[in-house]
Amino acid sequence: MADTCAQVLLGTGLTVLSHPILYIKVLVQAGHEPLPPTLGRNLFGRPVYQLPGVFAYAKHIVKIDGKAGLFAGLAPRLCAGTVGTLVHSRVLEVKPDAVGAGGKAEEGSLAHVVNETTREMVARSCATIVTHPFHVITLRCMVQFIGRETKYCGVFDSVVTIYKEEGILGFFAGLIPRLLGDVLSLWICNMLAHFINTYAIDDSMSHTGEIKNCSQALTGFFASMLTYPFVLVSNLMAVNDCGLAGGLPPYAPAYPTWVDCWRHLSREGNMSRGNSLFFRKLPAGKTYIIDQKRFF
Repeated sequence: MADTCAQVLLGTGLTVLSHPILYIKVLVQAGHEPLPPTLGRNLFGRPVYQLPGVFAYAKHIVKIDGKAGLFAGLAPRLCAGTVGTLVHSRVLEVKPDAVGAGGKAEEGSLAHVVNETTREMVARSCATIVTHPFHVITLRCMVQFIGRETKYCGVFDSVVTIYKEEGILGFFAGLIPRLLGDVLSLWICNMLAHFINTYAIDDSMSHTGEIKNCSQALTGFFASMLTYPFVLVSNLMAVNDCGLAGGLPPYAPAYPTWVDCWRHLSREGNMSRGNSLFFRKLPAGKTYIIDQKRFF
């Protein structure tokens, strides 16, 4: 219990600190570009047009809504983090046999990695499903910035609004691609790290533990890059056709399913939109529309 409380407190602190970055990331994912491209220089010193980075975007938000504006959607996100940590911990406390993770296996073996990954997958999936309604509310509170709406003002009011307009299913908009992305990322990360630690790292090497930790971090980064399109599609589906300007034309058509959203983004070459917030390239073949604050 003490460990869980510590995880909740640590997670809360990290959530508050990282929230402005996530806020800007979600707005970029939705296609909102309030600032025009500027002429800068790349790593080789050549002049290129670039999109404003996270700091310029944050300055723009502060100019409109003040510093507090950077924390739109923080309350439901904190709820999601707290509930998710509790659910995740409780599921991991269940005996492996009860979640179908198999029998005991030698630590470090492939069977052990598969068992532990399966347990973690079940725990994460349960936490994701339980907290997804808070996640949907968080995203909608953020995307309101685009159309300057006030439709989603708090956790309770947002729950009532979603239930009245969309029913229970509205709380789980974008859940499937989110679950798929989480599961794929977890398996790619753990399996790659296992094979690297087993076949590429010699236990006789010095600082073996640090090297293995580094490989785990690198594989995690690689897995997150591969599965980023699932995150993008999930976030867009969570706000799609919900009555907010950021989820309606011209920013996005009303997608019947998340597969249609995926196909549309793929055709437009936008599968990595919002993946980088510091060095943002000007989209090739796109025209910036000043009055709509987006690229076409």
